[in-house]
Amino acid sequence: MPGDSIPDDGSGAGYRTRIIDLQLGGHDYRIRALADRQQYADPDGLAERAGIGSAQWSLFGQLWPAGRVLAGAMAVLDIAGKRILEVGCGLGLASLVLQRRRADITASDHHPLAEPFLRDNAARNGLPVVAYRDLPWPIDDAPLGRFDLIIGSDVLYERQHVPQLAALLHRHARAGAEIMITDPGRGFGNLLSHALHDQDYSVDATRCAFDEDERAPFRGRLLRYRR
Repeated sequence: MPGDSIPDDGSGAGYRTRIIDLQLGGHDYRIRALADRQQYADPDGLAERAGIGSAQWSLFGQLWPAGRVLAGAMAVLDIAGKRILEVGCGLGLASLVLQRRRADITASDHHPLAEPFLRDNAARNGLPVVAYRDLPWPIDDAPLGRFDLIIGSDVLYERQHVPQLAALLHRHARAGAEIMITDPGRGFGNLLSHALHDQDYSVDATRCAFDEDERAPFRGRLLRYRR
């Protein structure tokens, strides 16, 4: 699952990047990611104004195992007629897989570099630009509308994210919507399940390997919520 990685100089942007080659759903993907979690560059203070500190700055730019699991699920999921939103998209691998499948997909994040990295990676893979929305979770964005499927990978790494995400889902999920979250086991998935139970969702949790050398019992889960 990891794929091959080669260095990239970041084109003088103040941070280093790498190119990761991997295959999903029978297609090859070439993804530009940050070189490691030590990268940081915010010369204009955009991330700081968005509430993103130096310790969190690089997280959007990693190709996390949970992102690969979500992208793999999107390669085979029935998407016909569905309007889809990815929350906390980071590098947007799942959105790129859906774009290749000609889905009605909107990617969203709040990191100032998420959109340019997503645009660059779409071009690297010969794909049209993916629709993108800057979407801070605590702020109502009524014009964004509602979706049939909302997806996210490893988006619950702080406790306060649970009520924020639950409120966002309440605002943007249609009555019969499905929600899919890949959770590596940070401990907040059950809190989200309780919050969504109050919105009349049932949950189907499937434990799965997030790394190729992982053995059962798996800690990570693919959480599917339906109502």
